[in-house]
Amino acid sequence: MTAPDTGCYQLTELPYQADPVPRLATLRALGQPVLLDSAAGIQRFARYSILSAGPRTTVSPLANETGEATLARLRVALNTLPPATWPDGEQLPFGAGALGYVSYDFGRLLESLPNLAVADIRLPALQMGIYAWSVVSDHSERRCWLVCHPAILPAEREQILELLNGSPAEPGAFRLEAPFQPEQASDDYQRSFRRIKDYIHAGDCYQINLAQRFRASCRGDPLQAYRRLRTACPVPFAAYIEHKEHSLLCLSPERFLSVTDGAVETRPIKGTRARGRTAEEDAVLAQQLQECVKDRAENLMIVDLLRNDLSRTCALGSVSVPELFKLESYPNVHHLVSSVTGTLDQRRDALDLLAASFPGGSITGAPKIRAMQIIEELEPVRRSLYCGSIGYIGCEGQMDLNIAIRSLVHQDDRLYCWGGGGIVADSEGEAEYQETLTKVRVLMETLE
Repeated sequence: MTAPDTGCYQLTELPYQADPVPRLATLRALGQPVLLDSAAGIQRFARYSILSAGPRTTVSPLANETGEATLARLRVALNTLPPATWPDGEQLPFGAGALGYVSYDFGRLLESLPNLAVADIRLPALQMGIYAWSVVSDHSERRCWLVCHPAILPAEREQILELLNGSPAEPGAFRLEAPFQPEQASDDYQRSFRRIKDYIHAGDCYQINLAQRFRASCRGDPLQAYRRLRTACPVPFAAYIEHKEHSLLCLSPERFLSVTDGAVETRPIKGTRARGRTAEEDAVLAQQLQECVKDRAENLMIVDLLRNDLSRTCALGSVSVPELFKLESYPNVHHLVSSVTGTLDQRRDALDLLAASFPGGSITGAPKIRAMQIIEELEPVRRSLYCGSIGYIGCEGQMDLNIAIRSLVHQDDRLYCWGGGGIVADSEGEAEYQETLTKVRVLMETLE
């Protein structure tokens, strides 16, 4: 990411559209469309959406390759698009670079983990395309641009504009063939819960994130399913990724890692309550969450873990916690959110930060590696995309990745989704089981 500057981004203003789905459907013809969708939510995180398609190349792990080697090849691929500058008066978060996902299972390419859970979803552990252009929407200013890297030839730019200015496409119909069903019986979940409590009391760990998977048969266009979900559950870190073998639908409220001009931030979520049926009940639930000693302790454990993760690639003494136990509210839940920040060491880049911090501590537990080993022992199926990350790594070195919670994988006319939560010493089994349902109920009911 140190190649010399080769020119300036070319911006063409387009009509603003709050709903990105017709443009995404139109650009499908180019292959591998990616949408990073700030549908709504906390305003300072929900300003920009990014859409692209037709990557120049795609990076995924090779057989028997380490995670570090995969990220090294991704760095080389990014360097084929040298950093570009912005026209005077315009500065957008992303123009060109890598867009895609890193699945939770990429963690097993970075750390030594047992091989116990069933891997029944065909999904590369990482899939990042190198995109030389993007459509960037500013929801605050209600403006939109086609942003082209200087490496793009005029004929390619004209082809993209012709698609964007043509008749908008619409996704096809979508339906579930039957309601979502849990793949794990409640008794099995409770056995795993009790095993985690044994590990905690034995001193193996302080906190473990335990998840369960749900599955439904379906027919039709998953983009239509995504459109319905983003309307029902608007969040700042949503995403839709389409490939010939799978589609990924993500309605995440959580940022994992961002890098802007060397400034690093992670925003872990720990602590959840369902929204109330009335304004009065809702306010009581929010206050209970903010005052809950258990949830605050759980949040603080992960903040400490992430401070350690960031310290591995940030400048000495730069890591701090500017926000602790902040309440954030979404259509279906209240969350406790903290912020950990730092300054990237000048000898490191965004991919070094990713390698040192992945997967996010908020969805593993503490200590992280032991927590991942216990997750592999107790969860019967691999997590796939769930608890991985979706986002961008720009060719100027910037990065923004979410935590892929509230996410679904579509493959072979099936939809998979997961719900999970952190378990600590004073957790209660039935309450934790119900929390896994609360977090994904709005997704399942919307499609049902």
